[in-house]
Formats: sequence, structure tokens, C-alpha cells
Amino acid sequence: MDSMISDALAALLADRCGADVVRAIESGGSSTELWRAISEAGFADAMVSESKGGAGLSAEAVSGCWMLAGRHAVPLPLSETMIARAMLTEQSITVPDTPIAFGIGHRTPAGTLRAVGISGGRTAGAVLVTAAGDTRLLTTASGRGERCAFELDLTLEWPESAWAAAPRLAASLDTRLAQALVLSLQIAGALDAVFRRSLAWANEREQFGKPIGKFQAIQHQLALMAEESFAATMAARIACLPAPDGASSATASTGLVGALDGIAPLRVATAKARTSEAALQVAQMAHAVHGAIGFTHEFDLQILTRRLHAWRQTAGSESAWHDQIGHALLSPKTTSLDVLRITTDVVAG
Repeated sequence: MDSMISDALAALLADRCGADVVRAIESGGSSTELWRAISEAGFADAMVSESKGGAGLSAEAVSGCWMLAGRHAVPLPLSETMIARAMLTEQSITVPDTPIAFGIGHRTPAGTLRAVGISGGRTAGAVLVTAAGDTRLLTTASGRGERCAFELDLTLEWPESAWAAAPRLAASLDTRLAQALVLSLQIAGALDAVFRRSLAWANEREQFGKPIGKFQAIQHQLALMAEESFAATMAARIACLPAPDGASSATASTGLVGALDGIAPLRVATAKARTSEAALQVAQMAHAVHGAIGFTHEFDLQILTRRLHAWRQTAGSESAWHDQIGHALLSPKTTSLDVLRITTDVVAG
């Protein structure tokens, strides 16, 4: 089933989400047609329970779809939308027929609610915002938007009246943790795409009468890229698995509710740290292999590497998550064995 879903989405994205479509949406074009194709095919409801009309898939089952969102540089918050629609439907909250992003809100001195750097916010119609332990669904139209460094991200500020009137989730979602989970998979997918593009380029591009991939220095760079990509993918995939039986409640499951219930935050922290670390290194090596052409607007590599840099920072870079992992290791509430079992998927015999 997992492979069937991923294969179907891969075919759809190959047909409907090429580099020209991504460029057009980044430049201000409409994303409605792409969203409609994805939504009508049922992928947005993949995690919605079967009793509510969805496929009832787990995070593990749709992890391949989240990787595809990264591999194809999907200019919509598709991964977040899957989770949000499942949670809203389960609580009988009206689900908007638009992409839904995640936001982390804080109060401003003026009394408004502000969410900075919402990933995919520009193409989202609504945002699940968590502020002070409260998660609510806000429309992007009801807030004042500010562009961010990455074209598709958005900072939004809502008046208190919009927050007060917004539908509220019964159980608060840690949107930062949920965002870190999906971005780990998207980064892993983008890393794989960048590596494959670099490998193909090294075999095509010739210097001094032979492909540059024949030179040992380039081979070394490609080998390091492969290592980083596979290690990141492994960490991201493990993060989608349910926490091992008997894992300490201090590290097993807090802040991930509904469709993400049972996922270990410490695994998510490890995945986001590992994938973010790899994002920086692989992007640097890919551009070293490609040279100046890799930075040009017409060349597709930069579509992926810009996302690697943006996603690395969103929901916390590797240093932020390393800090959380360190606290878990030193916590008196957990043993080193707890941490090892959770982060490496080792099951006690």
C-alpha cells in the first residue's frame, strides 16, 4: 500500500509539478491548479481516518509522500496539509479546501498574534497556529502578511478578534515538532534529488577531454554526498516509526497528537538535526560539483538547494535540536539506554 501511494503521487508530481510550474508559482503565479490535482487525487486526505472518508494512513505509511514533496520541490505545504486535515476532520472542524500550513505564534506588545516564517505560507489558505499551548485554525486572508527571504514563506500577524473566533483543537499540537518531522522527510527527498542531479552532471560535463566524474576530487565529493543523503534518509524514516514499547514517557510522546500520536519527539529531534546538518553540506558540495551554472535561475539545481537552506532553518536548525538531544541524554528522568533505543530503533530482545 505504501509503495502504491508513493508511486501514484510520484507520477502525478512528475506530470503536474515540473520545474517550470515551480518557477511560475514562486514568481507569483497561481498554485490553484496544482492543489486541485493533488486534492482531487485524494493525497491531501491520505491520513484522514477511513470512517471520515480518507485512507487512514500513518506517518510511516505516508513518509514516502513527504519525501516526494521534497524531491519535486512541491510549492505547497502538502505534508502539513495531510496532518492538519486528519486532525481537523477527527474533531469535526470544518476543513478548508486549501493547503494548510503550520505556524508558531507569539503575542506582540500590540496584542496581536504573530507567526514568523510560516513554511509555504504564501500558497496556503489557512494556518494551524500554536500559541501558549493552544492550537487554532486561522485563515491567511484574516492576517497581515510579510514576505520572507524564501519566496514561498510568509510571516503573518492576526488581530485578537481573528484568534478568538478561530476553531480550536481539543488537544494542542506542537506545530514546531510536527513541522520538524515533515521537513526532515522533505529534506531527505531533496537531498536524494540533489545527489542524483550532481551524479548525472558529473558524468555529462567534460573537462580536459573526459567527464569530470572521472576525477578523484569529484568522486570524493559525490561519495560524501551519498553518505550524507543516506544517513539523513535513515534518520528521517526512523522518526516516523512508533516509539518502542517501554520507552520512557519523558521522551516517548508529547505534543504530537491525533495522526502523529505515538511518534517519539526525540526521534524527530534527531532526524531534524541530522537532515539539517546534511542539507548544508550537500548543498555546498553540489554547487562545488556544478560550478557557477548551478546558481543560475535557468538551472534546476538551485530550486532544490534554496529549499535545503530554507528548510534547514525552519522549525529549528541542527544546533537547536542538538541542544534538545543533549538535554535528553543528561536528564535524570531517562537512561542512556532509553535514548539509544528511541533514536536508533533498537528493540530490546
